[in-house]
Amino acid sequence: MPEVKDGFARDFVEFADPAKPEELFRCDLTWLTSYWQCIYGAGCCGIDADKPDAGCCSDGAYYSDSDDEARTLKVAERLTPEIWQFHAQAQPKKSKGPLRISEVGLDGDRKTRKLEDSCIFLNRKGYEAPGFTGSFGCVLHHLAQKEGVHFVETKPDVCWQLPIRRSFETREFGEREISVTVIGEYERLAWGDGGAEFAWYCTANTEAHVGRAPVYISNQHELIALMGADGYAELKKFCDARMEAIAALAKANKKRELPLFIIHPATMAAQK
Repeated sequence: MPEVKDGFARDFVEFADPAKPEELFRCDLTWLTSYWQCIYGAGCCGIDADKPDAGCCSDGAYYSDSDDEARTLKVAERLTPEIWQFHAQAQPKKSKGPLRISEVGLDGDRKTRKLEDSCIFLNRKGYEAPGFTGSFGCVLHHLAQKEGVHFVETKPDVCWQLPIRRSFETREFGEREISVTVIGEYERLAWGDGGAEFAWYCTANTEAHVGRAPVYISNQHELIALMGADGYAELKKFCDARMEAIAALAKANKKRELPLFIIHPATMAAQK
């Protein structure tokens, strides 16, 4: 099934941040109640046509700040050669030096190191070696599974946030300025010019809108990390009410794509 065209209308809800009542959340209900799910290893074609098994890990992950890099480095120190293909290549050149997991990207910002044309943390499909018991995919994801924690705790910020996008706006009311945190979809347009170059991208592809639960449920951990527990609780109330109303309309055999409820077109196409 084809990728749906971007730039379509969306439903948003706004509410005060419970932790900071003077600030607002603006959340994309069309995206958050869609049935997108990550299909890496189960149909993902990768953003680069010549590297389908790399998923969205082709270029490495850009750190959000120095704390993000420091946290990723600390996590990487827990990796072993049994689960990490590039453990040896990441070792410091000098005794007691830091692991060589980072580099400066083309735009001058720091990111995870690119090795053999993809992220250093990406175990390649088909890799085998004596003593290696890992599997292909992100080794930081595998570490989270091994340690029984959520990957929010082990991956760089951009890796666990995608394809949810948190952005910030300022709204003027007379002489007052209010901060608005926007929670939405990291669609192609959000990547700028580079997004148009992706050979494949998941959020607008019907192949990826096959989740058993909507995004606001399946990505609960990520949303709590981005919004706080109280902020997420408020969002969940709006999403629950929306899902109940859509279900009621469907049960009554009415068109659920009424202007009141703009359903994500990729979810609609996947359910036909």
